Amino acid sequence: MTIAILLVLAYLLGSVPTAVWVSKWIYGIDIREHGSGNAGATNAFRILGTKAGVCVMTADMMKAFIAVKLSIFSSFPWTSEPFVNLQIFLGLAAVIGHIFPIWADFRGGKGIASLFGMILSIHPIVAISLVLVFLLMLLITRYVSLSSIVASIAFPLLILFIFNAQAQELSYRLFAIATAFLVVLTHHKNISRLLNGNENKVPLFRKRKPRQ
Repeated sequence: MTIAILLVLAYLLGSVPTAVWVSKWIYGIDIREHGSGNAGATNAFRILGTKAGVCVMTADMMKAFIAVKLSIFSSFPWTSEPFVNLQIFLGLAAVIGHIFPIWADFRGGKGIASLFGMILSIHPIVAISLVLVFLLMLLITRYVSLSSIVASIAFPLLILFIFNAQAQELSYRLFAIATAFLVVLTHHKNISRLLNGNENKVPLFRKRKPRQ
C-alpha cells in the first residue's frame, strides 16, 4: 500500500467527529454551539459531563492510535528510521483530521486526545507517563486545558532526559518539542482565562446535564 493512501486513510480516521456525533445522537445538541465551540474532549467534559467526556477522549485517542498502526502496511522495516517517520506522519494526519474533520464541515477539536493516542501507539511508556501527568493535574485542578498544557510540556522533557535511549530518532525528538510549543500556542486563550481566574473547570465525579 502506498504512503499516500495510508496518509489519506489516517486523515479519514482522524476525521471521525466523536464529540459531534455523541452530542447530537445522545444529547440532541451540537457541541460546537456550546461552551468553547470546540468538538473535542475538553468541551465534551464541560458540556456533556464526565461520562461522555471520557468516551469522547478515549475514542479520539484511538483514532490516532489506529492511524499510526497503519504503518505496518508499508514496506519499511519496523525498526528503521523511515518507519518511525511514517508513524509520525500518519499520527499527524489523524490529528489534522481531528482538527479539520471532513465529516463535520472541517470544524473539530484541538487534537490533544488524538496526540496522546498517537504517542501511545509510537511510544507506550512515554504515553502512559503523560497520561498520568494529565490525570494528576486534572484531579488537582479540574482544568482540562491546564492538564493538557502541563502534559505537553512534560513530553519533550521525558523524551530528552528520561527516555532518551529509547527514542533515538531525531524526528521523534523534534516532534516532541514541536508538540509542546503547538499545544501552548493553541491554548493561548485558555492560558489567558487561567491567568484571569475565569477558566471553566470540568465536573468530575458527578453527572451533568448538557447545557441548552
